Amino acid sequence: MAGKIRDEDIALVRERTSIVDVISEHVTLKSAGGGNMKGLCPFHDEKSASFNVSSARGVFYCFGCGAGGDAISFVQQVEHLTFVESIERLAVKAGIQLHYVDTGHGTGAPRQQPGQKQRLLAAHNDAAEFYAAQLGGGGARAAREFLAQRGFGKDAAVDYGCGFAPEGWDSLSRHLRQKGYTSQELITAGLAKEARSGSLIDRFRRRLLWPIKDLAGDVIGFGARKLYEDDDGPKYLNTPETPLYKKSHVLYGIEHAKKEIAKQGRAVIVEGYTDVMACHLAGVQTAVATCGTAFGADHINVLRRLLHDLNTNGEIIFTFDGDAAGQKAALRAFADDQKFASQTYIAVGPDGMDPCELRLARGDAAVRDLVARRELLITFALRSMLARYDLNTPDGRVGALKEAAPLVAQIKDRTLGPEYARKLAGDLGMEIEPVLRAVQSHSRGPAQPPARKTPVVTSEPQRLVEREALKLALQVPVIAGPMFDSVDATPYTYAPHIELRLAIMAVGGVSSATAGASWIELVRDASDDLAAKALVSELAVEPTRYDAEPDSRYVNIVLAQLQLPTVDRRLAELKGGLQRLNPVESKDEYLRLAAELFALEQQARGLREQAVGGL
Repeated sequence: MAGKIRDEDIALVRERTSIVDVISEHVTLKSAGGGNMKGLCPFHDEKSASFNVSSARGVFYCFGCGAGGDAISFVQQVEHLTFVESIERLAVKAGIQLHYVDTGHGTGAPRQQPGQKQRLLAAHNDAAEFYAAQLGGGGARAAREFLAQRGFGKDAAVDYGCGFAPEGWDSLSRHLRQKGYTSQELITAGLAKEARSGSLIDRFRRRLLWPIKDLAGDVIGFGARKLYEDDDGPKYLNTPETPLYKKSHVLYGIEHAKKEIAKQGRAVIVEGYTDVMACHLAGVQTAVATCGTAFGADHINVLRRLLHDLNTNGEIIFTFDGDAAGQKAALRAFADDQKFASQTYIAVGPDGMDPCELRLARGDAAVRDLVARRELLITFALRSMLARYDLNTPDGRVGALKEAAPLVAQIKDRTLGPEYARKLAGDLGMEIEPVLRAVQSHSRGPAQPPARKTPVVTSEPQRLVEREALKLALQVPVIAGPMFDSVDATPYTYAPHIELRLAIMAVGGVSSATAGASWIELVRDASDDLAAKALVSELAVEPTRYDAEPDSRYVNIVLAQLQLPTVDRRLAELKGGLQRLNPVESKDEYLRLAAELFALEQQARGLREQAVGGL
């Protein structure tokens, strides 16, 4: 990225984007009255529609699963994109040129100029079409045979966009130059490089190619497999680092697998392009592969987005080989495992076969069985570690304990730690006490969360009034304005309502707002409380308890009813205090409380008059 997208451009994208049009690409919407639309939620299975869209406010909310937000966050959730990626996708549809502000925190990565991304993506798309067309030609026989030998026919090649880079030095470059791309664009994209003569030569020649796509399904690079013995290049050659292609972030097959990964809560990590294809065709549709680099922290972040921050029921399954290199990779993966909340597993193929080989030798069912027979990565890691020691000797047992204890101490589920310590003691043939001491010496207790205030028990009528007041602030801020802002957080008693009222205060109050998705997103972003964040989306689309469009009179009624319980409680306290005081002995205090009581009774009468009509 060249920097942060300008706030003005983000606001313009929101303004020019119809949330109904965006959501209608994924959900069949029907009128729900009052300008709202309704349909079946795309984020969870349901038979009756609970997914609501407000076209006037540009927001959506599902009363079934709690998903909510604006058009940008909908694209983020349904396409599993980042905020920036979602903005860029909607900007293209709306015909908006985005501008980027340099944040001054460069990483040394290739910089991307405004508008450059779309040109590079278009070049890659045209390159993918060119390569795919070449696969059917006479010069691509070796490529077709390679695929066929691995169990992939024409349909599979088309589904995965397989292509062939022809023999000519500049076949692709000439083709793309004729389509209007500049030499510098092709070099920046990693599709071509400059020869000593100054002319362009293609990066890929005489190779079978797989297009590598991002989460949005856009081609961002290629992986190329050597086909001929006289090719002195590496077995696999990938696109170099470019403004689009960062190998530490890329997972091949992610565009095919993302929906199933999110749906099943499982991701299967394999080693190659053909392994991904084999898994998908065998019914393991959550398989992805790294591209020319080891699985690392950036790949974890990609999966975390798909697995919704990896709940504890999620699974990451590695299919490393059972040889020494595979064991080393598994141990390295276990170190990263602690960054997941999900369980991490390993699945080792029989006779060391990878998924593609397994499918060829034993069929689709064998690939599915490979994944089904997975074992916990910690179990595999401990077994691999202990195998390097002679456990029949004291030195071997002590050495194994010293290496294995830190591994057991890393287990994120504290309830499992003692159980694995007992298992380790049994495997080593040692007493449990020294093993537990060794593990505990490497453990660090989790930080204790700060104590939280116990929420006030709120009556249902009071909660409804609080909810209605916040609803008006979000839905009709121009009308609610100063009236809402004049009542602070004191009358609110339900914890999420208090958090939401404080968030509104933090962004400058309702008086500074204009209606729409930008205001709602501003309030949501200002809250650190997850319940309050979810409540913003819910209240933004929930109909008010008023038969007509909310007006200033209705706002006054709601705010009066909001304040009355607090005023009444204070009145009761004052009356009790006056009864306990001797007006002669405590004259000054008695007069002070009496004056406050008189003023408060007047306020209460005014609020009751204001609240006539009720909810």
